[in-house]
Amino acid sequence: MGDPKYPRRMWRKPKRPLNYELKMDELKILGTFGLRSKRELWKAHTELSRVRHQARSLLALRQEIRLEKEPILMKSLSRIGLVSSESTLDDVLNLKVNDILSRRLQTLVTRKFSFKTPYQARQAVIHGHIMIGERKVNIPSYIVTLDEEEKIHFSSESSIPSMLESTKELKSEIKENVETTEEVHDAQITTE
Repeated sequence: MGDPKYPRRMWRKPKRPLNYELKMDELKILGTFGLRSKRELWKAHTELSRVRHQARSLLALRQEIRLEKEPILMKSLSRIGLVSSESTLDDVLNLKVNDILSRRLQTLVTRKFSFKTPYQARQAVIHGHIMIGERKVNIPSYIVTLDEEEKIHFSSESSIPSMLESTKELKSEIKENVETTEEVHDAQITTE
């Protein structure tokens, strides 16, 4: 019968896991989006295949049934931000796994607050420093809707914003020092 807490697997492994090019692509995506393991990538692939399967099955339906069911799928995908509101089923079939991964909370936090790495953003999310509206969200793989995207902010007791400001100031000081040393070095070269 099984444990009701874990009814089924949320991901499927690739058919050829030892393919070198596939492994290198997976590792590149893992590093780009700061994923913890390949299982998170496989979950995104499975979700993408589910959405694309829905689009293909809608294309196979008769026109009157399709006109009835197509707006439901398109509305849900445009609410998440995967497609625009006036896109078609062909745009759904052209979606890539990067489109789904770019809607994760971890990725949006990395972009919005300019963390050095996506792994820093992941740690901030997991430790409860990030809020969406009035609620703390500590799930890095949370898919953020377009409405929630503007509501992402740090929690009031978080010390990360001050740390990010101090690193920005330190970077600007280092950049100024490098520029002045380059000017001095150039002046020395021209005098010799």
